[in-house]
Order: sequence, then C-alpha cells, then structure tokens
Amino acid sequence: MAQPSARQIALRALRAWREEKRFADSIISQRLGEADLMRPDRAFALELFYGVLRNVTLLDFWIDRLRTSRIDIAMRDILRLGLYQLFLLGTARHAAVFETVALAPKKQRAVINGVLRAAARRREELCNQADAQPLFVRTSHPQFLVARWRQHLGDKNAEELCNWNNLPPPVYGRINQLKINPKNFRELYLDSRVLPGNPDFMEFRELPAKALDSGHCYIQDPSTAIACQLLAPKPGQRILDACAAPGGKTGYIAELMQNQGMIVACDRDSERLKTLKINITQLDARIVHVVRHDWTRNRLQKEIASVAPFDRILVDVPCTNTGVMRRRVDLRWPLRPEDFTRMPNKQLIITLQHMQP
Repeated sequence: MAQPSARQIALRALRAWREEKRFADSIISQRLGEADLMRPDRAFALELFYGVLRNVTLLDFWIDRLRTSRIDIAMRDILRLGLYQLFLLGTARHAAVFETVALAPKKQRAVINGVLRAAARRREELCNQADAQPLFVRTSHPQFLVARWRQHLGDKNAEELCNWNNLPPPVYGRINQLKINPKNFRELYLDSRVLPGNPDFMEFRELPAKALDSGHCYIQDPSTAIACQLLAPKPGQRILDACAAPGGKTGYIAELMQNQGMIVACDRDSERLKTLKINITQLDARIVHVVRHDWTRNRLQKEIASVAPFDRILVDVPCTNTGVMRRRVDLRWPLRPEDFTRMPNKQLIITLQHMQP
C-alpha cells in the first residue's frame, strides 16, 4: 500500500478532528505516527493541518465568495486546504491546485479545480475583500470572543492578541532527567537550543521525534513547570495530581521526586487517561498510580482515600484555555459564551473538594 502524502494526512486529520471531537494535537500525532514520512513532509503536514484550523473563518469567507451554491463539508475541507496553500502559505500555484484536486473523489474534482483556479486568478481581489472584513473574520476567532476581548482589553490590544494567537508557536521541550541528563541531551540532539535561564527546557526548530520516541523529552511550555516548582515535591512524599491528563506536570513531579514516593494521578476522561498512561510510561515515571475520577460528581474513591493524607496536592483545574490558543489552535472553536460562567463555577467545585479534611 502506498504511503499517504503530507496533504492526504492533513486532510484525514482535519476530518478526524471534525468527526471524532478529539484534540487536534492527539489526532495529528496519531496520523503522523502511522505514516513513514520524511522530515520535510512531516513538517508540511503539520503546517497544513494547523494552518487550516488557525484560519477556518477566513478560508470559509473566501470559499463563499468563490462559490455561492451549497458545498458539503468534505469538499469544504479540501477547498480549505487548497486556499490555505494559495493565499496564506505561498505554495506554487500549479502544485497547490493539482495536488489538492487529486485529494478529491473524481466526481468532485472538476468543481474543486474550477474553484481553486478562480481563486488563483482573483487572489488580489479576494485578499482585499478579506482585509475589509471584521476582525473576527480576518483572524478567524469566535465573534463573541473578539467582542469580549475588545470590551476588556480595548480594540488595539484585542487585535494584537488575535494576530499573536495566529503565529506559529515555538516548540519547547522539557528534558526528562529520569532518563537522560541535560549535558548528554545537548550532545545527542544538536539541533536543540537551551532556553536562557531555564536549562531544563530546550527549544527546537521542529518536533524532535527521536527524542520524544525515546522519552528523553516532553513537549511542554516552560510556564507549565512553575506550578510543579511551587508545589516543591520531595522524594518519598505522597502527591495527588487531581487533574493530571495528559501528564506533562505529572511526569515533571515524578522527576522532581527522583521517582521515589507515590503520585496519584486522576482525570475523568477515559481517552485522556490512556494518553496519560502512555506518556508516563514513555517518561519512565514509575511512581504514578492512575485513577479515573470526576471531582464534580463522584464520591472519593477508595484508591485515592487509601493513600490520603497527601503531602502535596496539585489542582490544575479545567479552564477556557484562552491563554494558550496560540499553541492549541483548535480550542477556540468549541468555546461558547456560557463557558466563561460555567468554568469558574466548576473550578470552585473541584477546588473545594480538595479543601475538605
């Protein structure tokens, strides 16, 4: 069986994201893990996938200007890929059109070919039309969210935030010192760069597949380590990580404890718990005991109560994630206005659960 191309992987990942309601990072990682692509093709697939998710509203604006009749969602996914290449990525016109048309079923190819060729001819006109659209269209953010930011931050800061969210994020990784020390890591992975003032974290030009596969590092923003450092866990202690998935903080806590003691790591979602287990195994965090638990509904499970009292508790409660939209580009689309009321209430409920004697 022929290996899928970067464009095919991106298209399949976009459809999976739309249909399966899973996080984008999980979907594209799975798709790339199943394929044997060269490094440039992996990077291209990532760029296409995240680029489309980052610009959905803008791409749909162009599609609606190019074709007024109804377009089914599967065809729209293909057109989004094509227009992203033509208008935002700067892919050569013949490659963007020809390779994108080839992704479609034969009965749709004539329509997609016509739309993309028209887009290439009208590129300047369509870009000018887009520039005249409201900020939420130009930057592909939920309209209510842009209005909220304008109200709280002002027009200028809201626009700067939207533009910043659409910049490709830097790739940071935490060296997993349960498996390798920083000196050996730097010698082994020469394309990594130490972050000034934070020697446990490295910056990469692209995802360090080999380092990730070996468990030598974990993709993680340096800011996420602050909570673990404030927790200050010690070897031999009992730690509760109440909302642990996908496991980045859990793994770091195990490292700070030198794999001595016990960490009870909880989450309510079975799929996220699977990811948590995979990650802590990859990181060799052997002191972690994983428990499925919903702090808003369930009574305290025996598996948790039997370990209590805990020396330290980390409660990284669910939130709206508006502060990490640059990195997690898909999180803007499920957001609803009521989330900004619902989430603080949920956070309070979870926090109060951990304040009980």
